[in-house]
Amino acid sequence: MGREDYSEWDAAFVAPLSATVPPEMGGLRLDQALARLFHQYSRNRLQEWLRAGHITVDGKSAPARMPVTGGETISLAPPRAAGEAPRAQRMKLKIVHEDAAIIVIDKPAGLVVHPGAGQPDRTLMNALLAHAPSLQAVPRAGIVHRLDKDTSGLLVVAKTLEAQAVLVKQLADRSVRRVYLALVQGDPPASGTIDAPVGRDAKVRTRMAVTHRGKPARTGYRVLERFGRAALVECRLETGRTHQIRVHFQHIRHPLVGDTVYRRGTRPGIAFPRQALHACELTLVHPSSGETLTWRAPPPRDFKRLVHELRACEI
Repeated sequence: MGREDYSEWDAAFVAPLSATVPPEMGGLRLDQALARLFHQYSRNRLQEWLRAGHITVDGKSAPARMPVTGGETISLAPPRAAGEAPRAQRMKLKIVHEDAAIIVIDKPAGLVVHPGAGQPDRTLMNALLAHAPSLQAVPRAGIVHRLDKDTSGLLVVAKTLEAQAVLVKQLADRSVRRVYLALVQGDPPASGTIDAPVGRDAKVRTRMAVTHRGKPARTGYRVLERFGRAALVECRLETGRTHQIRVHFQHIRHPLVGDTVYRRGTRPGIAFPRQALHACELTLVHPSSGETLTWRAPPPRDFKRLVHELRACEI
């Protein structure tokens, strides 16, 4: 999966970090070394912090083009944004797995992953901080990837800085496997790969779109069951762009059932109060043990009910 963009996240969530440049990075430019050492941040954000003096090398400011030799200590202390850091709030979490390094959560539809302008609290991040207070010391409370508010399913959280770095690298290397179930409108081809770049919609900035200005995005899929007006589809992400599955299926004219944001045309689709999308399977290499682990989560009740109604031709 491609690394997902967290540049819009409030800088107040970022904890100070430090790292030692390994010998094998000797000869790289400082900005190149930063991109490898701090995978969780975009190159633009790191360069911005470097120019502003929030990143130092052995306690001193340094230019982006300065070569590193290995052994230097790089400290990253981003500015804290105005406002309060997210607070711990006790909320019920469906934890599928937890150990000293990671938490795997089956997120319900309707739960926002992190605070934002329209949702200042009562998010997954607030719940995580109450469940594991040590996550205050981990950037973004250990969250390394996201699910949309109305998408249900599996999501992994890192409990330590070390685990977070390993998981972010796996995401960047596309070695994490995420499988989704989706109900899409119409009768799509039996299988295929949607290979179309995804970026911000030039006309509606709150939406994403297939655009030549976007980042590469690939979604593999196969149809599991057909209902005439809709189909149950298994999707495998090869990249991790915002709203990728939703945008890609709109692009091939089979938008997700219930997705009012990306539905084409004015004809009403099959009634469902959210996009019918569920993250059903997650596979990764455990950051501490090195073991390859897989977790699966069945769809929630509303998703199952809709499938049953489609089978019975009640819609």
